[in-house]
Amino acid sequence: MGKIIIEYLEGKKIYACKNCNVHLSNQDYLTSKQFTGKSGTAFLFEKGVNYLTGIPEDKRLRTGLHTTQDIMCIKCQTYLGWKYLHAYEQSEKYKEGKIILEKLFLTKIKWN
Repeated sequence: MGKIIIEYLEGKKIYACKNCNVHLSNQDYLTSKQFTGKSGTAFLFEKGVNYLTGIPEDKRLRTGLHTTQDIMCIKCQTYLGWKYLHAYEQSEKYKEGKIILEKLFLTKIKWN
């Protein structure tokens, strides 16, 4: 693998990898805190940075069948959540292209 380029985000509240503090998303991209991941509470974000994606696969989640990719931290490869690629139910289409970050694997960096 080549050199890893890390993107740093601006904002009053940054969500980062709990293991290595790499920036993942910020408060401006937070869509919902009402999600559940493999480890419990999870957040839906409009977009994120500094993550790798796994192989696309169809998964039956609480809200129906979706095509997702697991996402891992670009620096330490810690599992973080998943990215929604496709929602089979019309009511779930709003999730397409968005990411889930699981709270257990996150830390918040606050700027004043």
